Amino acid sequence: MHDLQFSTDALSRIRAEEDRYHERAYIFVLGAIEYLQSRLDARRHVTGAELAWACRDYAVRQFGLLAPSILDYWGVRKTDDFGRIVFTLVKAGLLVTQPHDRESDFAEVYPFEAAFGGPYAWEGGRGAPRLAGRSRP
Repeated sequence: MHDLQFSTDALSRIRAEEDRYHERAYIFVLGAIEYLQSRLDARRHVTGAELAWACRDYAVRQFGLLAPSILDYWGVRKTDDFGRIVFTLVKAGLLVTQPHDRESDFAEVYPFEAAFGGPYAWEGGRGAPRLAGRSRP
């Protein structure tokens, strides 16, 4: 994940709007937006459902099997939480929305248990340097 931090001013604006989520949850959502945009043919506005799925994919890519535990530690337990985080970032002046966007666009996009419960490939170990004299299986 990006090694970003909010300025004291930005974090104060976020905390003034919402304080139930860990600071890393807000940074994670910003990273998930960039993750999603990098996979599109052209940068564009995305829907709440698209971003909720991107958050799932980004979490799995970043944290593997620990993804649901890390999100839970940050206070993120359902897709509705991604919506609250996004709209807190909007109120803090860090994101913008379109007139038709609603926090409810993130409501119940998928159940966390199902989305994070199945088997999936984790890319965390790929590209690791080989040890001298040893080959990978």
